[in-house]
Amino acid sequence: MTQELIQAILARRSIREYTSESVDDEKIKALLEAAMAAPSASNRKPWHFIVVKDRKNLDELAGGHPYGKMLFEAPLCIVVCGDTTVSERFWIQDCSAATENLLIAASALGLGAVWLGVYPTEERVNGVKETLHIPGDVTPLNLISVGHPAEMKAPRTQYDEARVHRERW
Repeated sequence: MTQELIQAILARRSIREYTSESVDDEKIKALLEAAMAAPSASNRKPWHFIVVKDRKNLDELAGGHPYGKMLFEAPLCIVVCGDTTVSERFWIQDCSAATENLLIAASALGLGAVWLGVYPTEERVNGVKETLHIPGDVTPLNLISVGHPAEMKAPRTQYDEARVHRERW
């Protein structure tokens, strides 16, 4: 791995404050390309992404998620969803890998982002599905709030040698 890639990973932090600047379509496509480059069990790719920029929808998502207040200010939310008819067994892992790629790409592009969990909390799942008219076999895994950061956090590692086991537990 190059040092640049490691730095992008370490620089990925949860950013909840954004400027009023919108995220251009070129960067949104780059985020989605990175997400869809994630590994997927049996290459099923059960993911779907809903790009939300409309203020009414962003505000409704913010009001419906107990930790989503930053969406009242964010210019963009990407909703990562899994189609359980495509992969009933591994959609969560596949969509989580796509989410992490998206978060690292946001950091590398100079954007701020934060992962807001939706699944498996039934109330959150139903609220997002209702707001965005998501079909029955598709489940929202999370909301990713995205914008130009109005707060800066230093890169960091959370490496903990106590959690590393060699050969056996």
